[in-house]
Amino acid sequence: MKRQFFGTDGIRGQVGQYPVTADFMLKLGWATGKVFTASNQQTHVLIGKDTRVSGYMFESALESGLVAAGARVTLLGPMPTPAVAMLTRSQKASAGIVISASHNAYPDNGVKFFDGAGSKLSDELELEIERMLSEPMETVPSADLGKASRMVDAPGRYVEFCKNTFPGKLSLNGLKLVLDCAHGATYQVAPQVFTELGADVVLIGAAPDGYNINHEVGSTSPAALQAKVLGEAADVGIAFDGDGDRVQLVAADGSVVDGDELLYIIANDRLQNGEPPEGVVGTLMSNLGMEQALADKGIALQRAQVGDRYVLECMSERGWLLGGEASGHIICGDLTTTGDGIIAALQVLAAMVRSGDSLLALKGAMRKLPQTLINVTVPEGFVLEDCEAAETERRRVEDILGSRGRLVLRPSGTEPLIRVMIEGADAAENHRLAEGIAGAIRGAV
Repeated sequence: MKRQFFGTDGIRGQVGQYPVTADFMLKLGWATGKVFTASNQQTHVLIGKDTRVSGYMFESALESGLVAAGARVTLLGPMPTPAVAMLTRSQKASAGIVISASHNAYPDNGVKFFDGAGSKLSDELELEIERMLSEPMETVPSADLGKASRMVDAPGRYVEFCKNTFPGKLSLNGLKLVLDCAHGATYQVAPQVFTELGADVVLIGAAPDGYNINHEVGSTSPAALQAKVLGEAADVGIAFDGDGDRVQLVAADGSVVDGDELLYIIANDRLQNGEPPEGVVGTLMSNLGMEQALADKGIALQRAQVGDRYVLECMSERGWLLGGEASGHIICGDLTTTGDGIIAALQVLAAMVRSGDSLLALKGAMRKLPQTLINVTVPEGFVLEDCEAAETERRRVEDILGSRGRLVLRPSGTEPLIRVMIEGADAAENHRLAEGIAGAIRGAV
């Protein structure tokens, strides 16, 4: 059975356009409740959300659907995605739901799911929920209806969890940090975590109003953080995305440190402290410079498909504990079950404290190859494999690159885009070749 609604990271789209509508979310809550109550009559589902205004509507709709199916619901309020995963696990809940469109602007929203272990749902469970969506919605008898309550101390529980992932013998005393919370789900918890570990914290992007999430702030818009780091003469800037599962750092000179560089820093720190990783999982988009730098340290890199669920699957298959994406999804499998921006940032800060080196020095140990990434907007339903012009241009570019570089041509898993990435030593050539492929796709659509 082919997925109709679930993408690589849940369900996402523009609010008010099917399926991101109140009536669909009501049915989705019911379908989820029915699937989980079929195997456990004591079904308990946690619901968290980011700060976008439509979260109120979808929270109520999902809650109603779940209760109508007989599930008990606990509302967490605005919480980072990884916090929902952690609390789902610690509360022994059946499932966790996050209402978020991650790094997208406020007109978008969506839902992500976790199972009782705090991991993304299996393909089988997603397909079963989709199958149940086609069934008529019937409310259980009143005696079997679920109940809903609110966990008022959810932020504090997650703050303590994050702090406990930072080495006990270390502190952040003497470090000046700028935190950019993207006006999103980390705005309450992130300042507490870093302040209570001893850092001098300056905040931006921490005043959500329902409409400003990710607007010119956050991990996908680092310019504001770069300027603040320079203006405050801070040691490090830390930018989260709207739901807190991504992170990008900024060094004292204002340069951005992306997910590939963060992965290398964490892996090398573990190597230097007697905990060498067996390997690191990246993606097709991971920079070749990271692969080369890890190889110099005797650490293997395995590339997975783009998407944190595929990184996690590859980590699980190989029994490896570290993986992530250039976008800043960093997964420390010995500490958490999903990408966690706060925890990843803490691991990098621990590397700085242990080594006595600046973030700039740690970053400089890995040399990135230039990459050109072009996103080409395409109509819904566009099939890349059927585009002969793109295929012809792809073959031509691969012949030109040979062994000197890499081409990655793929559809986005969350948006109607085709991503064209070319990596090689010559930035100008990369750009020229990528534009050739992008132009071929634009011409076809």
